[in-house]
Amino acid sequence: MQGWLDALSRRLGLRFARRALAHAEAETRAAQDRLREAVDLLPEGIVILDPEGRYVLWNKRYAEIYHRSADLFAPGVKFTDTLRVGVARGDYPEAVGREEEWLAERFHKLMNPTGERHEQRISDGRWLMIEEKRTADGGVIGLRVDITAMKTQAEALADALHRVEAASRAKTEFLADMSHELRTPLNGVMGLVQALGATKLTKAQQGLVADILRSAGELDDLVGGLLDYGDAARAADASPPAPTHHVAAEAPVLRVLAADDNPTNRKVVELMLGAAGAEVISVENGQEAVEAWRRGAFDVVLMDLRMPVMDGLDAIRAIRRAEGPGLPRAPIIVISANTSPDDLAASADAGADRHIGKPLRAEELFQAITGVIAA
Repeated sequence: MQGWLDALSRRLGLRFARRALAHAEAETRAAQDRLREAVDLLPEGIVILDPEGRYVLWNKRYAEIYHRSADLFAPGVKFTDTLRVGVARGDYPEAVGREEEWLAERFHKLMNPTGERHEQRISDGRWLMIEEKRTADGGVIGLRVDITAMKTQAEALADALHRVEAASRAKTEFLADMSHELRTPLNGVMGLVQALGATKLTKAQQGLVADILRSAGELDDLVGGLLDYGDAARAADASPPAPTHHVAAEAPVLRVLAADDNPTNRKVVELMLGAAGAEVISVENGQEAVEAWRRGAFDVVLMDLRMPVMDGLDAIRAIRRAEGPGLPRAPIIVISANTSPDDLAASADAGADRHIGKPLRAEELFQAITGVIAA
């Protein structure tokens, strides 16, 4: 009787055990299904690998992202095996021509994840952001995000910025051209009127000269306001103006080399400095200026910037290179209609000692010459 009861008890226990096991398996399957459903609902691609780099779990989005290789995904299959097939199919443009090296680098990065994000380009033109981290059991969980739209937007933004920069450069060049074209004749008018004012005139004539200079000054201010240049060059020279006789007294045989492609502007410089007793040698471009400087000793060089054949900046650089170590440094003053901060910086970088703007004023010129000679 006891044996029968023991057998019955064992059978009942086995039945309960089987029922409990079936229940546990059902709960496990339900949990797995819930996990699978939750993972499949994620908008990002998710893949989980075991410590040996074999597939454990992946979601629908991951399979969609790598649709050309999705038929190879299976639990227990090595990630590197599917990756190798993808490389052979040409799915990864960066691997072309260096397949084995690329596979080794990718596998090393996979098995030594740092969590650092990196980008991957797919052969169909899409871009992916990849992030991989180590799991508690030594496996790897990977995240894939399609960033193609973001890359496209970034490229569009970069293109837009490039166009803005190009437009800004065009604006700067336009302003520089306008400054040169407007201030060059204005420089001639003001310079010649100043020279006329230094001659013997009647009181009425002196009044007319003053009116012309005042009107020319107003026009210069208007041009400066329109071109948004201001008086950057003149602001740099804030010391009191030097009188004409001061230069003549210090250097009665002052030799000046003046380079300007505009004949009226050359005439203005010759009249201003000639009144102070200086000897002025005028040339029409930067190349002639360099050649003249090599031939004769000059106390100061006056250099326009915008000239044919060779511009003023290149001419200044050529002179500085030719001076060499141990030779005296030629004082060089830039006289230009372009007086923006960039123009001032360019003159200084080329090796100029001063930069004054047009329209040229006699007191500014004498002040600048006195300053560079005394330096």
